[in-house]
Amino acid sequence: MDIISLPIKYDKEKIDGSYRLVMAAVKRAKALSQGSLPVIASKAKKITTLAIEEVASGAVNILTGEAAVKASEEARKQIHQKVIDEAQQKETMPEDMTESRRRRSRTFSETAD
Repeated sequence: MDIISLPIKYDKEKIDGSYRLVMAAVKRAKALSQGSLPVIASKAKKITTLAIEEVASGAVNILTGEAAVKASEEARKQIHQKVIDEAQQKETMPEDMTESRRRRSRTFSETAD
């Protein structure tokens, strides 16, 4: 079993500290657990290990400062729009017939013949 060696080596120009590395790895692990696909080939069996490898290797972008704030706001807007779209879609979809209504309609059609 491969274990990430400590201390983890990463590009100090892209990642300005171990705290940022950990926080980025946490967010990446969450994304992976929610279905995102890995961006690097790895022997890692755990999502957290894979996330650390991806962040430390620079395979995923880490946004900081104003760019991070803008990206966060944009993500919130997209989530909000998705929720609104789903709500509107539910309003326009016809209700499914309940099982009792189906039985009644079958019984009625059988007696009509």
